[in-house]
Amino acid sequence: MVISHKAYARAGLIGNPSDGYHGKTIAFTVKNFYAEVQLRQSETLEFIAGPSDSNRFESITTLHSDIVEHGYYGGIRLIKAAVKVFVDYCQKQDKQIHNKNFSIGYQTNIPQQVGMAGSSAIIIATLRCLMEFYKIQIDQRLLPSIALSAETKELGIGGGLQDRVAQVYEGLVAMDFSQPENVAGYQCGRYQPLETTLLPPVYLAYRPASSEPTEVFHNDLRARFDAGDQQVIDAMKYFAELTDQALEALENNNAAQLSALLDANFDCRYSFCELNPQHVEMVQTARSCGVSAKYAGSGGAIVGTYESESQFVELQSTMNQISCRVIKPVL
Repeated sequence: MVISHKAYARAGLIGNPSDGYHGKTIAFTVKNFYAEVQLRQSETLEFIAGPSDSNRFESITTLHSDIVEHGYYGGIRLIKAAVKVFVDYCQKQDKQIHNKNFSIGYQTNIPQQVGMAGSSAIIIATLRCLMEFYKIQIDQRLLPSIALSAETKELGIGGGLQDRVAQVYEGLVAMDFSQPENVAGYQCGRYQPLETTLLPPVYLAYRPASSEPTEVFHNDLRARFDAGDQQVIDAMKYFAELTDQALEALENNNAAQLSALLDANFDCRYSFCELNPQHVEMVQTARSCGVSAKYAGSGGAIVGTYESESQFVELQSTMNQISCRVIKPVL
């Protein structure tokens, strides 16, 4: 019997990157892209290498291309970290797990290192497989925090809860991290699922050639925040305020206001962060078509709203000129 679970890509609609800094965000899952993990009982515990875990290459140029596309680390380390934190949770909660072994592997079509939460998708899907295999339930509110600990605690990857919350709850979710609560030893925010019908037409654009590991951005930001950089602290408060206003705009069906708020989110980020010029070019090019645009995460993907089908077609054509792909996300 094969146990199989998926977790979908994520786009940060507004508020990011304040989720790791007691802020507020709204995000949605993108069902166009997913990570799928498969687990089956076996005699020994085995991790099956995925497409980004190869250690054998045809040439040095092939190795170079693989590193550019996938980075230095593949998905197996993420699965191992997920298994580790799952066992940690079970031990803390005195939940007994049987001693049967399993083999586990993954596949994913989430664009690599463009800020769509491909890493956390693998972890969430792994945790879902483990929960089914060991017949152990984990509270929905708690699962994102356990998943985050796999990256931050076990692998030293910077980030916040937003990605995992969106992937656990799915759809459109508003999140408030301003007053974290301790739940079973894990810090959790307050999460509010929203009707996806509240969203005006949205697009997602990404450029694989400008991919960049999320830790490149987050680790620098964390250092500045921990050092008491007032500009960073003020920006996180501002992102939270934008999120509150965006929630109001969604509830009032005010697409124009939401569009302006998305632009304001990026403009603030640009004012205090050193951003990849290729990513900035994506935002500026999209805006030249009259649409709103901001980072969807911390890599080479952007998100925004548009008004008409003709505007979307123009956006696709214009972004294609700088090697960007534009899609309508399936919620």
